[in-house]
Amino acid sequence: MDRRQLLAQTDLAALQRTLERRIALPTESQNRERAPELRRYLEAELAPELRAMGFACELWDNPVPGAPPLLFAERLEDPALPTVLSYGHGDVVLGDESKWTKAASPWTLERHEGRWYGRGVADNKGQHSLNLQALAQVLAARGGRLGFNSKFLFEMGEEVGSPGLKTVCERQRERLRADLFLASDGPRLNQQQPTLFLGSRGVMNFELALELREGAHHSGNWGGLLANPGVLLAGAIHSIVDQHGVIRVEALRPPPLPAAVRVALADVQPGEPGGPAIDGDWGEPGLSPAERVFGWNSIEVLAFRCGNPDKPVNAIPPRAQATMQIRFVVGRDQASFLPALRAHLDAQGYAQVQLRLAGAEIMNATRLDPDSPWVRWAQASLRQSTGQEPVLLPNLGGSLPNDCFAEVLGLPTVWVPHSVPTCSQHAPNEHLPEHTLAQGLQIMAGLFWDLGEGWPAGTGRAQDRS
Repeated sequence: MDRRQLLAQTDLAALQRTLERRIALPTESQNRERAPELRRYLEAELAPELRAMGFACELWDNPVPGAPPLLFAERLEDPALPTVLSYGHGDVVLGDESKWTKAASPWTLERHEGRWYGRGVADNKGQHSLNLQALAQVLAARGGRLGFNSKFLFEMGEEVGSPGLKTVCERQRERLRADLFLASDGPRLNQQQPTLFLGSRGVMNFELALELREGAHHSGNWGGLLANPGVLLAGAIHSIVDQHGVIRVEALRPPPLPAAVRVALADVQPGEPGGPAIDGDWGEPGLSPAERVFGWNSIEVLAFRCGNPDKPVNAIPPRAQATMQIRFVVGRDQASFLPALRAHLDAQGYAQVQLRLAGAEIMNATRLDPDSPWVRWAQASLRQSTGQEPVLLPNLGGSLPNDCFAEVLGLPTVWVPHSVPTCSQHAPNEHLPEHTLAQGLQIMAGLFWDLGEGWPAGTGRAQDRS
């Protein structure tokens, strides 16, 4: 069987049967009562499929107390062959059952008008299930061999910040040793264009809080006499990011865009029909929309609370609080962000504002060089499989635990997303277009086939076994 015949064997019916089982497991990592489902997904769903393909599987305990286990699988054909490490997560966000209208429940896979609905179909059960099926397809086509060694690491806590993943990668560095990291998560640039991204923006949440006194006081009797924490906190936020979304703290701004990143983003147009309209006057001036979301930092206010927003009263509130977030690209040390913010607030007269880290673990920014031979190889593979020019994003606008693979393990990282921006990820009616799933099977089968044909020059393991 040749490559062309392989790609013609797309089997969506088999993928549907697999996802019907996997979507039915309510693997909500934000719900402590689902802990048995998290383990069951690894032991009863993924491990049997992997063992059937010749993988040895191990369940690794999570070093974080109470956090879910991880599954490691490896298939070693020959120590002399190169090795690919892949990744996926089987946990999902809360189902939000009462708000679904396109499926009987979040835990039922249903097809309507060319779309597959179900919690996890986009993030991430559909994506890693698709990849496993494509790998099995190549294995069968080559008579029981791949032509490379394959390893997988699956976690069940990505939606709660991937607790323990970085420590596992540090402790198991030798077991996870590989030549290339290749995985799927996140969205394409749009539904129609196959996409590659090479890392992700980092993310750090922080909290600003200001408490001035005990209790609220009548706004008529005390207005003009008592400082308002809401006004002060709004001023502090405005000193950090202005009314156009421009970052005003130099230490939180990235260095200039590298030339290779500018070239890669030159023809990229974010957004697609059905999504929100892009605000042209928002963000760093002088940058294109693509450069603002994929090549620059952004600061967002996620929540702001002062008084009782649901039932306001005529009183000056005693306290205000805001949860904020910075998404950042490579080029700045995230360890400097909080000290820089503290120094800035003090210098601007906001010494009373409390500042602290908030939320899950910080994810560092990562980005494989767009000029890497791995990138050219992956572009050529996608081009051959689809007949389209793939979009190349130096990094995803969102955040993934890619720092575990790029920094801890030191691997070149290539991501091939199968989701789309308007998939309702983390919302009711999460879905994927059927044509994206079908094309994803072809793309991954092509990539795995090409890995067995020979690796590109400049990667340190180049060889031709065709």
